[in-house]
Amino acid sequence: MLALTVIIVSWNVRDLLDRCLTSLYNDLKITGVQAEVWVVDNDSVDGSAALVAGKHPWVHLEMPGENLGFVQGNNLVLDRLRERSAMPDAVWLLNPDTEVQAGATRALLQFLATHPKAGLIGPKLLNPDGALQHGAFRFPGLLQPLFDLGMLPSRFYESRYNGRYAPYDYAKSEPFRVDHPLGAAMMARGQAVAEIGTLDPQFFMYCEEIDWAWRMQKAGWEVWLAPEAEIIHFGGASTAQARPAAAAHLWESRARLYKKHHRPWIRAIVGFLVRRHFRRKPAPSPEWEMTYQRIVTAWK
Repeated sequence: MLALTVIIVSWNVRDLLDRCLTSLYNDLKITGVQAEVWVVDNDSVDGSAALVAGKHPWVHLEMPGENLGFVQGNNLVLDRLRERSAMPDAVWLLNPDTEVQAGATRALLQFLATHPKAGLIGPKLLNPDGALQHGAFRFPGLLQPLFDLGMLPSRFYESRYNGRYAPYDYAKSEPFRVDHPLGAAMMARGQAVAEIGTLDPQFFMYCEEIDWAWRMQKAGWEVWLAPEAEIIHFGGASTAQARPAAAAHLWESRARLYKKHHRPWIRAIVGFLVRRHFRRKPAPSPEWEMTYQRIVTAWK
C-alpha cells in the first residue's frame, strides 16, 4: 500500500473536526492503511487545538498562531514534506467538515497505485442526507460565472453548461476522468506535487484546487474521480462564519484563475459582466458594499 500523508486545515469547526478525525481513524484502522495525519489549526478560538491534543494524540498538531487560510495552511505541511528526502506516495487534503466512509481511503490509494499517470483524484461526495453532491467539475470558461450572476436560465444550473458531470457518471462503479475535483477531499500523487509544486499561495481560499488540477494536466498528469470512495461533506462550515469576506475571496480568486489560465479576451468578457453586475447590485450593508468594491477592483 502506498505511503499516505493526510493534511486537515481547520478553523473554528471543533465538532466537525472531531467527527472527521474519528471517521478517518476508523477507516485507517479497518483497512490497515498506515498514514501520517496533520491538523493545521488556523488560530481557532473554539477549543479545536485542545480537542486534537487531548482526544486525538495520534495526530500531528500544527498551530501557526494566525489564520493562514486553506492554501497556506496546507502548504505549511506540503513544504515540509517536499524538504524531506522523499515525498510520500500520496497526500490527501481533507476538509474538517468531511466524514470518511469505510473503505474510501483504500479505494483512492489503490487507484493511484494502479494508474501511474493519475496525479490527482477525488472521491464521490455525499450530502449529510446521502444525496449526491457534485464532487468534480469542468474547468470554468465563459458560462460558469454567469450562472452565479443570475444571467443564465436556472434550469441549466446542474448541466454540463455549468461544468457539472452527469449523475450517472457518479453512479458507475468505475472511475472517470474529470477536469478537477472539489478541494474538500482531493488526493494527490506525491511525485506530481514534487514536480509542479504546492498550492499557489496567491489563492487565499477558493479556486486553488482548480489551479492545481490545471497545472497538473498541463504537465501531463491525469485527474480522476473514484465513485467507489465515498465521503460525506457537510460543506461551508468555516466560510459561513465570514460571508462577505468569503464572497470577496471567491470572486478575487476567480479573477486570478482567469488571468492565469485563460486567454485575455475570455477574461475581458467575463470581467466586464462581473464588474457591471456588482456595480449595479444593491449592498445590504456597508460591509457588503466594501465586498462589492473589492470584487470590481479584482476584475479590472
